[in-house]
Parts: sequence; structure tokens; C-alpha cells
Amino acid sequence: MLTIHHADNLTALAGYPDGHFALIYIDPPFNTGRAQVRTSWKATRVADGDADSGRVAFNGQRYTQVRKGRRSFADAFDDYLAFLEPRLVEAHRLLTSTGSLFVHLDYREVHYAKVLLDRIFGRASFINEIIWAYDYGARTNKRWSPKHDNILWYARDPKRYTFNQDAADRVPYMAPGLVGAEKAARGKVPTDTWWHTIVSPTGKEKTGYPAQKPLGILERIVRVHSNHSDRLLDFFAGSGSFGDAADRHGRDCVLVDSSRAAVAVMKRRFKGRNVEFAAGRSP
Repeated sequence: MLTIHHADNLTALAGYPDGHFALIYIDPPFNTGRAQVRTSWKATRVADGDADSGRVAFNGQRYTQVRKGRRSFADAFDDYLAFLEPRLVEAHRLLTSTGSLFVHLDYREVHYAKVLLDRIFGRASFINEIIWAYDYGARTNKRWSPKHDNILWYARDPKRYTFNQDAADRVPYMAPGLVGAEKAARGKVPTDTWWHTIVSPTGKEKTGYPAQKPLGILERIVRVHSNHSDRLLDFFAGSGSFGDAADRHGRDCVLVDSSRAAVAVMKRRFKGRNVEFAAGRSP
């Protein structure tokens, strides 16, 4: 079951009791100081005889790009931590005794957010900083191009938390010749550095919503850090990727977003699945 709230997340979270969720993942705005924009395009075949228009595709036909739409959200805050703090306090309240919180940020705010989380959860509850590394997009010649995100993992109780390592997907060894054929064929359990491509701009997974995160990353978190039939939560849901990952692995998930565009994307994405719109609201 997926439950979608079209609401301010603080308002929605206040309606849930203490200890209600076994796993919370959030991907809040990164405070980049600019709007996050995603423009979607559709390739349209050029009519025969108009040989100078469009681009030639692999099949020899000519196509032109037609803009279908544009989605964006503001990503600038005068006091980012003041915005995050009450929401992180709610996350702490809502976790079960063995639950975990994953906060997905980047280099701009992650260090400040960690200090804040240490204060809310206690420093002992910090378990890992996961680095999601990728290699796609624009580069700069003025510094080392930033090509990673940071995911902070905090446990409600640092002595008791869900970690099903055997449920993790295995990844290739970087030097398979050093470990032997059997180990190389089996692969290794990931470390705290996760190499994974971004969502392909032309792939089926793409929803057109800005800053969409890949299912491969989120499914790993769901499988390892929760159990079948657990209740999960993402209160910065965006395109609903975390809910998609949860639903694929038999977990109930609550998704919250204040953006009408985000909720419309989720409605299309989850068409035909078991979805409830909280309090009867829908886009």
C-alpha cells in the first residue's frame, strides 16, 4: 500500500503516532541557491521531403525535439537548518525502536546537517556516511568536479537496528584477478561508497521530475534496512522513487509532498497500484 499526502510535511507528520515507521528516507532540497528545473522533450518524426529539419536517428529517419513540459522547484533557503530541524525532530519521534533515518544531501549542507542530527539523535546514533558516486553531467575546469552525494544514516537506537546485509545486491570487484574466479563471479557486498549511474535521461525509469534518484540506490536501502511488511516514510517524496522501491519489495510506504506537480507525477507513476490519497486529496 502506498499512501500519498499532498500537504506540508510538518502538518502531515503530526497526524502519525510515535514509533510508527521502521525506515525513513528523505531527499530534501539541497539548498543550491537556484531553482531545480527539468524540461521534458518528445521526439517527433519529420515529414518526408523536409530533409533539412531535425536530426537523423539510428534508423535513418529524421526527428525534431518538441518540448512537452517544464517542472521546477525552488531550492534556496535563508536559514536551511531552521527549515530542516523541526522535520528531523519529527523523524526521530516517528521511528520505531529499531528504525533508521537516511538523509540524502550533497556537499553544500551535509556537514551542517550532521551536526544538527548529532544533537537530535545523539552522536552514537550516527552509523554511516554513504557516498553515492556517479559520473555524468557537466564538468568544471576550475576545481575537481563534484560527482557524488552524501547519505547520512542514523539509527533510533545505535545498539538495535535493522541491517540485513545478506539482502544487499552484490557488486563487481574492482580487481577481480586478485580474489580468484569464485569470489569474482559472486561479487562483493557494497562498502560505504556506492558507485551507481544517475537515472538515464532517456530511460524508462525517468519521470521528468527534477533531482530524481535511481531505484537501484533506494532499493538497496529498502532491502537492507527494513523487513517485509514494515511501514516506510519519505516526506520529501518528489517523483515517488522511494515509494516505488518500497512497493516493489512488499513494504507499505507513506509519501508526502507539498508540490502539486510532484503528486501528479506520482499519480501517473503508480497508476494501477494499490494507492490511497490521504484525506481524500488528489491532484
